[in-house]
Amino acid sequence: MAEMLVPPWLEPLLNTAFFSVCRIHGDAARSECNMYCLDCNKDAFCFYCRSTRHNDHQVIQIRRSSYHDVVRVSEIENVLDISGVQTYVINSARVLFLNERPQPKSGKSVSHICEICGRTLLDPFRFCSLGCKESRQMEMQGSAWRATMSGNWRRGQEVKGCRQGDYHHHHHHPHPHQEEEKRHCLKVHSNKTRSLRQRRRLLHHLLSRVQEEERESRTGHLLKPNHASKAKAPCKTWP
Repeated sequence: MAEMLVPPWLEPLLNTAFFSVCRIHGDAARSECNMYCLDCNKDAFCFYCRSTRHNDHQVIQIRRSSYHDVVRVSEIENVLDISGVQTYVINSARVLFLNERPQPKSGKSVSHICEICGRTLLDPFRFCSLGCKESRQMEMQGSAWRATMSGNWRRGQEVKGCRQGDYHHHHHHPHPHQEEEKRHCLKVHSNKTRSLRQRRRLLHHLLSRVQEEERESRTGHLLKPNHASKAKAPCKTWP
């Protein structure tokens, strides 16, 4: 499967506090907030909020196992690449954990451990949770972005040096053929410079969006949700 980018709703999902009592339907039987909408990308909500506000949205249900949040594989695998994450069978359903779980260090040698937190794994997987895989994905995206920017800068310097070298080489010995080569070199430089500028603008725009989404995700859980009026956000999936 091709490498996929981290979707904008994953970080808020991992930072959301679940299983609190719904402020609107607190007296109802199923009032615990264990639902999360991938389209709205806001706070957790209960069963009754889903039927009234998120009826046509992509919603996943969070469950508990040993006081830790889990999600069923059948609900998340269609919108997220979960390859490499350790799964478990709980109540006849295959699940995976949202975040890493603290584990005391053991002196025994183990065959499989999480690449991020070092937790012991039962099977040959790379990560113990979605949070650990998300950390590795963010590291890879940051490294790829820095490498792309560095490569673009080096290519721009090489093209600039080519233009300056050709100009000084032919300046004192003009010749029709040499003049044509010089014009061709200048044209190639202009096209490459324009392409590099477009790439830098695109990368700067993407980086700004990622940073803005990270700031919103870090501060979103501190704000009180406004259930008065919410416009449906466009469906966001993992590209």
